[in-house]
Amino acid sequence: MVDPDIYNSVLKKFLNVNRQPGFMSKPEYADYKTEENKTILLSSAWFSDNWSYDEMRTTSAQMISGNYRYFSCALPYQIAVKENLLTRERVLTELTDPSYSEIKWNNEMMALFSDYTEGSLYHHGDMVACRKIKYAFYPPELSSTLQDKRVRIPPKMHNEIRILSADIALMASSKSRDNDATSIFINQVLLKESGRSLNRIVYGENNEGLRVEAQALRIRKLFDDFDCDALVIDCKGLGLPVVDLLMADMYDESTGTVYAALSSVNDEIAERCLVKNAPRVIYPILATSDFNSRIALGLRESVRQGEVQLLIGEDDFDEFNGDLAGYNKLSTEDRTRLKLPYINTTLLINELVSLQYEAKNGLVRVKERSGMRKDRYSSLAYSVAISKQIEKEWREDNSRKSISDLVFMFRAPQTN
Repeated sequence: MVDPDIYNSVLKKFLNVNRQPGFMSKPEYADYKTEENKTILLSSAWFSDNWSYDEMRTTSAQMISGNYRYFSCALPYQIAVKENLLTRERVLTELTDPSYSEIKWNNEMMALFSDYTEGSLYHHGDMVACRKIKYAFYPPELSSTLQDKRVRIPPKMHNEIRILSADIALMASSKSRDNDATSIFINQVLLKESGRSLNRIVYGENNEGLRVEAQALRIRKLFDDFDCDALVIDCKGLGLPVVDLLMADMYDESTGTVYAALSSVNDEIAERCLVKNAPRVIYPILATSDFNSRIALGLRESVRQGEVQLLIGEDDFDEFNGDLAGYNKLSTEDRTRLKLPYINTTLLINELVSLQYEAKNGLVRVKERSGMRKDRYSSLAYSVAISKQIEKEWREDNSRKSISDLVFMFRAPQTN
């Protein structure tokens, strides 16, 4: 994680002067040649677009060439198991944990650099550059654990809309990680009359194994908690039963809250709504090959153009959130709950950079690698795509208002 410029221009300069032990000042050691300084780099593996990968390759090549000054080795988890520093049971527990990430496992435990640039739409360097948001927006059940307003959901600005996106799954498996999970993101879209609007993904969560009623209630609650303007949901298949529930009044037994029905901007789906004149805020995704291709390429372009911002890495979470009022008094469990949106962001990036694609007949088809998921990718891609649609409508509406305002600036000519 060290900046390569700092490594090369600052740290390496400490190697310039060799050690000068006291005995060298004695005449009998006047011709003594001091030992050269050494550089020792110790790190987990990372992505192959990082400078440390090139440093490792150069060192390894020098060692293979017979240069005794260079040495390189990897120490995977099997060594720790062999030396009784890590148990097989602990390994199996981590491998079957729902938060398991193949990329992180390879980096941290297998000492393998990840290289997903070949055949990938999304590059790790591009995604890391998006990680600029220090403070997540938290729903009340989380923000109430702190007294700091920086984790509260702020009032909306005049040029802001909020989108809740959900990619729906209804099954979970304790035996396999290949099943999908429901992925939810909150997108704070800052609209700009000129230039590109900004998608800030300020909160995210993944849920496995919830019944359809529980999923619908969770989505409806978050929609109100974050004061959202649009709800984007995949309706081709598993998402439609959730939409049906959202298009009726819902009652939360745990809080006694009644959530009013929402309707769809799609006329055909809106006909299924049980409440007349319910607000039409649901944007159903009825994906086609053409639509999937457009959102995949559109998301990549938005990332490269700096239109997407994500939460900072979970490794930086404690550094930036340690000064939050009351944070140091929280239990480990509560701290972990606050960190989850940041972890979900890392898992999102892992999904994106591991996706494969194929181009055929002018269309791009995205698919996950074996053992990986793409539910977070789908939720994010839907959100950014709909934000573009809303942005276009907003600009057209503003343009009509501007023309209308211009007309009223002139009075009708007087005639004699």
